[in-house]
Formats: sequence, structure tokens, C-alpha cells
Amino acid sequence: MSARPAPIAVIGSTNIDFVVHVSRFPHPGETLHVRTSATGLGGKGANQAVAVAKLGQAVELAGWTGQDMLADMARTTLCKAGVGTRWLLTDAQSGTGRAFITINEAGQNQILVDGGANMAHGAEACPQLSPVLADASMVMMQMEMDPALLVALARQARERNIPVMLDPAPVPASGLPDALYALADIITPNENETRDLTGILPTDRASALRAAEILHARGTGTAIIKLGARGVVYSTIRPTGGEDAQGFIPAFPVRAIDTVAAGDCFNAGLATALAQGQPLGMAVRHGAACGALATTRAGAAQAAPDAAEVAALLAGGQA
Repeated sequence: MSARPAPIAVIGSTNIDFVVHVSRFPHPGETLHVRTSATGLGGKGANQAVAVAKLGQAVELAGWTGQDMLADMARTTLCKAGVGTRWLLTDAQSGTGRAFITINEAGQNQILVDGGANMAHGAEACPQLSPVLADASMVMMQMEMDPALLVALARQARERNIPVMLDPAPVPASGLPDALYALADIITPNENETRDLTGILPTDRASALRAAEILHARGTGTAIIKLGARGVVYSTIRPTGGEDAQGFIPAFPVRAIDTVAAGDCFNAGLATALAQGQPLGMAVRHGAACGALATTRAGAAQAAPDAAEVAALLAGGQA
């Protein structure tokens, strides 16, 4: 009997998203009629966990919901997707997180988040979530929880030699804690997050690599900078085997209608490929395919592609 594959541990937020599609973003003080609206699972933690599960990888989600109807909706959706929820805890004092998302005709989005239970726990809560690390092959984190709690959990992962992938979104107004750069084995900012972290707005490979050098200097071993439709740049100071230390993966040509889930699906694809032992460049390309496919459909968690769709795109098929 084969051993059960080690799960990826996702430590992050669980929200319910309220999404509206509009012809354009409203001006201050203006009222617009929406074209369509929907409600569904969101939160960067939940999105990434569902995206990992749809790729066929075992995954456990750790965090909090409230004790309300939104929590019931979130947990039902996660379980149907195959996400482990043993360490998705209930906070009876705080509501389940909510996000309010507006999407225009170009697929661009504006997002407001009420963190609720996701943001109600600091470093003292580390022992409540750290059991998710027990059998984990990798840890995925985002910045929709208290940064002090993430630092504490990342330290626990480092002590157990479990690699940590940090999605630095949303970047806190005060920036990332210095310790988190050094504790993150991999960091995956997009263009705007890269600018917020380094002062460099990457527009091409050269500017992205300059930003990556700053992230390396702060202690992060691998920087993967997502440039949207311009592709992905990666840089590592710890290449293994015959891997290149730096590289560029062009974007897959797809017709984007909704970019909400692109970053989360990219990270899920990257983490899944790395957990399966793929070299860094191949793993980044796998992540890019997942992110591209996510833009071709509406929604957050529900936009995540499955393994067959990703394989077809990687093989040269159409999205």
C-alpha cells in the first residue's frame, strides 16, 4: 500500500466574496447599476487551498471562520473541493471574513476586505494552528492574517525544515516584518507588491531582477515576480542540480475576463509542482499556466483549473 502524499499546509484567510461586474469603475459619489453579481468562497488562504486540491494535491487549510451562516457556506465549499479543514477553527466572537469585489470589462478588479476572524488572532495563537505543520511538505502563507502570527508560524516551519512560500498580498501599510523575509524560502509578489516592497515597479525582466536582488539581500532565497500579461521572472540564490539561478517564463496567451484568482492559482500551481519535485523553472511555468487559466473564467476559488486543463495548456492546447 503506497504512502499518502504529504499535504501542503495553507495558513491563511477564509472569506465569503460578494462580487459585482460593471462596465467601468464608478467615480467618487457615483452610483452605477451592476451587470451581474455573485457570492462565493474567497480569501487568499481558501482560494489557494482549493486551487491546490483541484490539482490533485493533498492540502490542509489552517485559520479561522466566524460562527455564522457565511462560515457554513465556506466550510461546505471547502469540503466539497477536497480541502482538509481540521485546523480551520471557529471564532465565536468575530464574524467570517468578507470581501467586496468590483470587476470591470477589462477584467481588472478593486477589492475591499473585512478580515473578521482572519485578523482577530496574534502570535499567541500560534499553538492553535501549528499542528497543521506536523505532516506538511510545504507551507503557503499570505498577508490576510496578523503578521506577528505568520512570523511565529514561519519560525515553527523553519525549525521543522518545511519550506515556506509567502504571497505578500496585501502588503501591510508598514511593510513586511523584517523576520518574514528571512523565514520565507520563496516570495511571490506581483508588480504592485514588488514596488511596495522594494521601491521598484518591475516592467520587464531587468527591472524585476533588480527588485529580486533587494529581496535576496533581505534574506529570501527565491523571488518570483509576477508581471501579469508580461510573464513571470524568477531568481534564486540556492539553485539545485542543473537549475538556472534566474529565468523568465512568458505569459500564456488567453482571453482574460476576470483576474481575481490569477495570483492565488499561480501560487497553488507553483507549490504543487515544487511539492512533486519539479525544478524551479518548470514549477514556475506550471504556476503560470494555472494563473492564466484562472483568468478565463469568473470568480475566485471556483475559477481554479484542474490538473487536466493545466496539462493541456502546458502541452500547447488552447485555454
